[in-house]
Amino acid sequence: MATVVFTDPGSFMKTRLAKASDFLDEQLCPESETSFDYGFEDIVGKSPALQGVLERVAIVAPTGATVLLHGETGTGKELVARAIHKLSHRRNRSFVCMNCAATPAGLLESDIFGHEKGAFTGALMQKKGRLELADGGTLFLDEIGDISLELQPKLLRAVQEQEFERLGSTRTIQVDVRMIAATHRNLRNMIRDGSFREDLFYRLNVFPIEIPPLRNRREDIPLLVNYFISKISRRMGKQIRFIPDPAMELLTNNPWQGNIRELANFIERAVILTRGDELEVPVEELAISLEMYVSSGSTFHQAESNAIIAALKDASGRVSGRGGAAERLGLKRTTLQTKMRKLNISRADYSC
Repeated sequence: MATVVFTDPGSFMKTRLAKASDFLDEQLCPESETSFDYGFEDIVGKSPALQGVLERVAIVAPTGATVLLHGETGTGKELVARAIHKLSHRRNRSFVCMNCAATPAGLLESDIFGHEKGAFTGALMQKKGRLELADGGTLFLDEIGDISLELQPKLLRAVQEQEFERLGSTRTIQVDVRMIAATHRNLRNMIRDGSFREDLFYRLNVFPIEIPPLRNRREDIPLLVNYFISKISRRMGKQIRFIPDPAMELLTNNPWQGNIRELANFIERAVILTRGDELEVPVEELAISLEMYVSSGSTFHQAESNAIIAALKDASGRVSGRGGAAERLGLKRTTLQTKMRKLNISRADYSC
């Protein structure tokens, strides 16, 4: 058949696209429980790789231990940090998030520890830092590997002794903060290079959690696609109920170098382009992106070939025209014919 209808909650290739909360309750949570019960309501997937992460989250969350999250950009490290906070005894206190890579180096110390009035040019009033704001709760420091060597000893003291001084002050401030740090960098290599302190690493690495890249949990991609379609289409006031099988196959086999963030942005573009109730996937854009990363003869080319053959079979062998394979794939007729020649697809491959 040409498309998948989202009506069967028992299969992630035929999942009902209703409220995101319903979808989560039925598809994305540990057996017989809702994701809300576990604090995982924004974490989508049921793959063994992801379930291993959630098991470690459930183990460490109630303990109050410092956690170090490691994973590629876009894998959802902040969502995991929030889940740890929600499952902890600090859930009713503040969760304060800070991206160390996004803050200018000159302002990082002030942002974390705060400053007194007149501490530096432009400090017109006293300011509390993220550590004070997180007192009693959780401080999430994303991209911890971007903190300078000069600032690392002060952060080590704050993590270890739960005390610090604001910039421009000699008064020691005591706090009760749970620290969660995250990075995409290899901190052990940075220690060998002399750009990260070994003592700070071991203090942060009390309970490490490795977040898998999306390419290592491909069985979660259809779930994520359905989730994002449901969420985004509802926000845009659209009713999308179908997605072509070939498009889903291409999405599932894409390497997604930007991980979940890249997938979410791609699906948003697809929803914007969609005019009816069937998702219009910009396949050509996806193909160009894939070919930047994947060499000839790779999994993608096989997946692309399979997708084209499936579309041709669904279209009873018709390449162009209404309902033809080109229309189903969102391609121009000439583009599809070029791809067929490149992939050596002949009539014998798709004739019934």
